[in-house]
Amino acid sequence: MPALPDFAASFERDGFAVAEGWVSQAWCERLKARIDELVAGFDPATVRSVFTTHEQSRATDRYFLESGDDVRFFLEEEAVDTAGALRVERSRSVNKIGHGLHRRDAVFRRFGEEHDLLGAARSLGLERPHALQSMAILKPPGIGGEVGWHQDATFLQTEPPSVVGLWFALDDATRDNGCLWAIPGSHRGPLRQRWDRHPDDRMEFIALDDAPFATGNAIPLEVPAGTLVALHGLLPHRSDANRSERWRHAYSLHLVDDACTYADRNWLRRP
Repeated sequence: MPALPDFAASFERDGFAVAEGWVSQAWCERLKARIDELVAGFDPATVRSVFTTHEQSRATDRYFLESGDDVRFFLEEEAVDTAGALRVERSRSVNKIGHGLHRRDAVFRRFGEEHDLLGAARSLGLERPHALQSMAILKPPGIGGEVGWHQDATFLQTEPPSVVGLWFALDDATRDNGCLWAIPGSHRGPLRQRWDRHPDDRMEFIALDDAPFATGNAIPLEVPAGTLVALHGLLPHRSDANRSERWRHAYSLHLVDDACTYADRNWLRRP
């Protein structure tokens, strides 16, 4: 693990910072085992909420909109057929589990406490860090879906922007199994769009800047299990689909600064 000043300097320069060895192999296995337990106890017949970056309106998806302080399951787009039935075994059907794991699950809560994630966020400039949203991301072999270019500040809005993502690789992340990609230094650009929640709970993307991301300098963040990747809220990043035969588990936590104003139009109502 690098010294925090170096980590913070990389974050300020590039919009992301990489710290290998932040999480022990024992903790990686413990979190993956807990993910397996949660999926094993999940009944897919109770919900058909599918995660896809191609359709984010979710205008009537109460299951999603009320997930901010709960432990809920979102299916892979390719795991469900046109009739709504699973095309794959349950263990490979889940895209992610969110969005209140850090509050509602004892194992993930303990992970946050033992690793001083609030302290890490303070080192990156958050004055009063608040852990707002968490996700276990499964990226199953063969059907793990892609996540297109986006900025986290689109989805968690404060004034001024303050969201920081802490992304933990629980498996080795490579180009073959869908690692993160980022554009160094691009966090200095503007926020391109907002995802607004209307009073009737309708969700809408609001365009702020139509210029495309300059992806020519994008680089893959191939990292071993146990690595922490910190992501600035304005940094464009993405991940490819996982067409390999290997899993790409990750745990992601998003924090905002309580010294900033949290927008009423956010999809996630603060607990």
